[in-house]
Amino acid sequence: MRAFFSNPFIFFLVLLFCLSICVSSLEAQEDSEEGVFDVFFMGEKVGYEEYIWESNEQEYLLTVRGRMTKPIPMVIEKLTIRLDKSFIPSQYYFKGSVSGVEQEIMSVINEGNVENIILVAGQEQKSEVKIRRDALLLPNAVYSPYIVLTKRFPCTLQEETELSVYIIPQMETPVTVKPSEFNPCHFILEMTGSEIHVGTDEDGNLNSLEIPLKNLKVVRVSDHT
Repeated sequence: MRAFFSNPFIFFLVLLFCLSICVSSLEAQEDSEEGVFDVFFMGEKVGYEEYIWESNEQEYLLTVRGRMTKPIPMVIEKLTIRLDKSFIPSQYYFKGSVSGVEQEIMSVINEGNVENIILVAGQEQKSEVKIRRDALLLPNAVYSPYIVLTKRFPCTLQEETELSVYIIPQMETPVTVKPSEFNPCHFILEMTGSEIHVGTDEDGNLNSLEIPLKNLKVVRVSDHT
């Protein structure tokens, strides 16, 4: 054994092998991807969103930042959604401004019970609501959270599905998700009187999102894993 470790070359190889196993193990436990969306309103580019989607053995974490001028002026300093591996949300956080008004929202979700702390222009509000345990969290005028939906149905939606959306922190509303007749990686959401067309791929990437009634389109322009 002493002879084995006294050979510097062999010792280096063993050390290198051990390090490679450690790195591979960490990569297997932690996975992340990043991307950028351009936001268009009435054909004009009006903003962008940058996202990071992270996963490990226990949960998913979506982090978003961005800026838009229309149809609602918004600055997203930081937005996070934390979910378990069944896409059940557990935490939500937003810090930024909407129409020039500073906002911060902190939400804890436990089995569909939501506790919200909302700071608007320095004034604190609290609310407690009950939503469906698997409701999709969609803050108003932010589009990256649709990634949760595309990760859940990456070209696998076979039939019409009824879901629930919590437009956090305002209201919960039912939504119907329909697969496209022509493309298995596209589906349509029918929600609050409008249609939302969503394009994904087999990796669950959100490639495009279009709301014809609002003349709004979101396109993924770059990504790297």
